[in-house]
Amino acid sequence: MKKRVKINNRLTGGWAVLFYILTAVIFLLMFLPMWNVLVVSTSTALDSSQSGIKLWWNSFSLEGFKYVFEVTKMAVPFLNSLFVTTLGTVIQVILASLAGYVLIQRDLPFRGILSSFIMITMMIPGDLTLISVYQLNKQLNLLNSYQGLILNGLISGFSILMMRNYFETVPYSLAESARMDGAGELKIFLRVYLPVSLPGMATIFFMEYVARWNSIMLPATLITDESKYTLPLMLKQMILSVDSTSGTMAVPDNAIMAAIVVSTVPLLLIYIFAQRFLLEGIQMGAVKE
Repeated sequence: MKKRVKINNRLTGGWAVLFYILTAVIFLLMFLPMWNVLVVSTSTALDSSQSGIKLWWNSFSLEGFKYVFEVTKMAVPFLNSLFVTTLGTVIQVILASLAGYVLIQRDLPFRGILSSFIMITMMIPGDLTLISVYQLNKQLNLLNSYQGLILNGLISGFSILMMRNYFETVPYSLAESARMDGAGELKIFLRVYLPVSLPGMATIFFMEYVARWNSIMLPATLITDESKYTLPLMLKQMILSVDSTSGTMAVPDNAIMAAIVVSTVPLLLIYIFAQRFLLEGIQMGAVKE
């Protein structure tokens, strides 16, 4: 008669203490920089100019936020980023879902080769293609345009493969039953696969939205018109003004930190609404059953 062995995964003794200490250290390393940004952004210009990490206020002030919206006109690059990031990410998720659905078709010729080719494209660093991207956009008259910011990067190999893996967790018999009932491929995609794949789509949307929102190399390559600046470009200009020696008035530190706080608000809101899908989406998309 075989004995059942019960495995206790709980940490005990010194290991538990070490685990909690490491967790606390990691938490502090992540939390303190963000707290410092918040404190500096809500301090006066004089207090924010003092060196060192600030963990509390000498005097609370919102003049940094006022400076950002009234002097630097942050509303324009904020709306630019919101427009190109949201529209570009929505289109990207749709294309990735369609491509992922195609790759799970069992009668698709060279399905394995196509997946391998997509994986190869993921190995090419994006910075190496900036010169060719600039030349192509110049030939297509997409420089200094919203279309250029939206269209570039619409196809993501990572997103396609993740949606393919997620779709493969859906029982193939469901699609076969729908085909026997006379449903076309588009109807099967919309009625069978998409409803059960919302966590995967939410995960891709969040990841690609963060990447596009924080992107600076592509906008810096394509955009020189300040009216079409995105938030990262505006933040770069603000930081460079601090180091400028040309005699122009530098942007105060509290305004720079206030701009950083404002730029993180959309990402926090998206995470709050998408967090219940993220963990399930990452687990299901990363592992094939």
